[in-house]
Order: sequence, then C-alpha cells, then structure tokens
Amino acid sequence: MSTTAEVAQTLVTLCREDKFGVAVDTLYSQDIVSVEPENTPNHVMTGFEAVKQKEVYFNNSFDVHRADISDAVVNGNHFSVTMSMDVTQKDINQRYVMSEICVYEVKEGKIVREQFFY
Repeated sequence: MSTTAEVAQTLVTLCREDKFGVAVDTLYSQDIVSVEPENTPNHVMTGFEAVKQKEVYFNNSFDVHRADISDAVVNGNHFSVTMSMDVTQKDINQRYVMSEICVYEVKEGKIVREQFFY
C-alpha cells in the first residue's frame, strides 16, 4: 500500500508530465468525492465514473498551453498542491490563467476526496 507522500509525489509527477488522466485512472478510489467551489456546476461529484467524465469534459473544453504544479505539502492523510494553468476555453476562444489550491485525502493508498479552491 502506498503512503500519502508516495501518492502525492506520483500525482505531482504525472500532472507535470501532462498525464492527468493516468493520475485519475491509477490513484483515485472508486468512491472518490470531488468538490468544486459552490458557485460552479456539478459542485460535488461522487464516484470514479463521474470524476472521470469531469476530466473528459475538461479535456474537451480547454486547450492547456502550460501547467505549473507545485511540490506537495503532506500532512497526515492529506496533501495539497497549487496548480496554475494557461488555458484557452474552446467554446469562447478565450485564453486565461487558472490558479487553484488542490487538497486531497488519501485512504488505503488511494485518493478518496479532492477539493479545489480557486
């Protein structure tokens, strides 16, 4: 079983390699809960398939020109990273930088909860 620090390092490495889908496929629990800010559509999503569809939606909706992912800060069974992405939103052809703090909870070597602050 992987430790929280190992899961965190793997997530950071995969994201830095633009392998967000691989991170979801290999690190997320089947019972994952994903929480976005309250004012966003699909504020809370539960289950691997729902979170996988969110990742597919993002990939279909945005072109990522650059992504910067910080090292992880680990505390107990939680870790956080900051992400900054230079993206173009395809439907409106608008380019901007998205910055967020991502907080993850790990149990039995899998990410069981993620929450995003932006």
